[in-house]
Amino acid sequence: MRRVFRPGARRPRLCFDGWIAGLGTTSGNRVVLGHWLRSPFGPFSDVMLERSDGERLLLAPTRWTAEFVRATYHFDTVRVVPVDVAVLADTWTVAAGPLRLRFTTGPRTLLGHLLHAVPGPLARRPAWSVVTDRVARMLLPGVRTRGSAGGGRREWYGARDLRAIRRLSGDYDGADLGALAPVEPPVRFGFGSVPRRPALTRVTTTVEAE
Repeated sequence: MRRVFRPGARRPRLCFDGWIAGLGTTSGNRVVLGHWLRSPFGPFSDVMLERSDGERLLLAPTRWTAEFVRATYHFDTVRVVPVDVAVLADTWTVAAGPLRLRFTTGPRTLLGHLLHAVPGPLARRPAWSVVTDRVARMLLPGVRTRGSAGGGRREWYGARDLRAIRRLSGDYDGADLGALAPVEPPVRFGFGSVPRRPALTRVTTTVEAE
């Protein structure tokens, strides 16, 4: 039976807790890695890649995660492929279909120290994103912590830590991605981009489904 949404009824909210890495490369490819430790789908990782020619590509590990992410963001191409992420100290290694990536994080940034001081239960609340959205707009051009996602969904990001990314190497379909570079131009998957300076953010994402 088709579920009918009644005006005034609360829509279901789904929470994803983990890390988002935003990286630019000198080849012009920009990468957004989601590494989710807890989610309605269990632990998983996915990659959003905007190619230098503007193609927006999603690499997701299952049909279910691919369909959910595709309904929330905007892509030209969606591929279901194994997405493996290994973390050893400050080095992250990613294998996702045609993509191979390795990057190294630096120390917590000043903003990261401020975010880390916010109690976890508060940082995870969508209401807190209203406050942080104003700060993000001033300090991190292009970054938004709340907004309207695809398919009539709403979304909130509760950032809890921020670390700089220092080094990167990798290739896509055998072609070298080049060195680390700013995420420029901003990625166009949703209502906001990741920070211009490559960074790894600890985040709780809340999606209000249709």
